[in-house]
Amino acid sequence: MSVTSNAGATASRAANSRTLELLARAGFVGYGIVHLLFAWLALQIAFGRPAADGDQSGALRTLAAQPLGRFLVGAVGVGLLAMAIWQAFEATIGHREERGGQRTVERLTSVGRTLVYFYFAWTSYQVIQHASSSSADKQQALTEKLMTSDGGRWLVGLAGLALTALGVGLIWYGWVKRFEKHLRTGQMDHRTRTLSRRLGVAGYVAKGVAYGIAGVLVLTAAVTYDPDRARGLDAALHALREQAYGSILLTLVALGIAAFAAFCLVQARYRKV
Repeated sequence: MSVTSNAGATASRAANSRTLELLARAGFVGYGIVHLLFAWLALQIAFGRPAADGDQSGALRTLAAQPLGRFLVGAVGVGLLAMAIWQAFEATIGHREERGGQRTVERLTSVGRTLVYFYFAWTSYQVIQHASSSSADKQQALTEKLMTSDGGRWLVGLAGLALTALGVGLIWYGWVKRFEKHLRTGQMDHRTRTLSRRLGVAGYVAKGVAYGIAGVLVLTAAVTYDPDRARGLDAALHALREQAYGSILLTLVALGIAAFAAFCLVQARYRKV
């Protein structure tokens, strides 16, 4: 057996670890808690009340401020790290049921998920370590730095386009119910499957709207040389509130994000891991 085959077999055994599966499923619970708090912060913004940054890092800092909060943030971080490792395996040796270009797309998507889950796991660690600056502040500072360098505004603009594309992709992913292919729907009864479908559609569309607005704001920041706009989801939620009927629209987005939080709990039970 070749070195490559040995490495592949070892990776397969690690990917099929029962411990990793249980940690990944626990990670979905933690991911749901983060998004539930994210939805709460969005509601606070919708009604004009002071709140932490309206993004997932703000949600983690809100959780850390509660009794046993740092312990809970640590537990969430471990689960998210397990999810990152799981998706890294999916990106390298997974999606074997797919063929051709579709398999490539699924593996690239898993690469993206790996980065997202790892980022939130790292954010959890920083929150536990009392890192003071928020993700919104960091994004704004990075944008300011890039705009002072040659070609920096182009990079910011490309980041805005990528974020906008992500938002559109999430809306499409939810609307066509693409998420169902990753669920063990055969184990669901009719009521559970209907509920999971509705939660998934509402959740992904709401997240897509938030990320899409954030991407447009980052792109606008590059065009107008205004780094204050490049504050990610926090700026997107505040910008949405400033529109006509903004409080109503933002409330709907918050409810959609809460639906995604509930969908994470469905995934904890029925996701194919």
